[in-house]
Amino acid sequence: MVAQRELSEAEVDRVFHALATSTRRDILRRTIEGEQSVTTLASRYEMSFAAVQKHVAVLEAAELIIKRAEGRERLVRANPEMIARARALLAQYEELWRSRIARLDALLAEPHEGE
Repeated sequence: MVAQRELSEAEVDRVFHALATSTRRDILRRTIEGEQSVTTLASRYEMSFAAVQKHVAVLEAAELIIKRAEGRERLVRANPEMIARARALLAQYEELWRSRIARLDALLAEPHEGE
């Protein structure tokens, strides 16, 4: 397995921005399930085609999806490498918070004077 480099601060910002709306998270979910045309994606939402294109552009800028041309269609698929890197980042945050909670639990479990 290839070692993943950590995300830069700019990449972290783009990933969190991209995942900040439910529509973009849904588009990402759909493209994880399989490659989709932007037209097909747009038909799934009650918004303009241009609005869906903007959501796709945000996900593409964060490198969470990869867009390619096939004739007149633009096909979109999830980028498993970047998703894995984002997942690793979230695992680091989870570990940080778990260790903080464990320290707090240990502190609260210590006997206190007057007890």
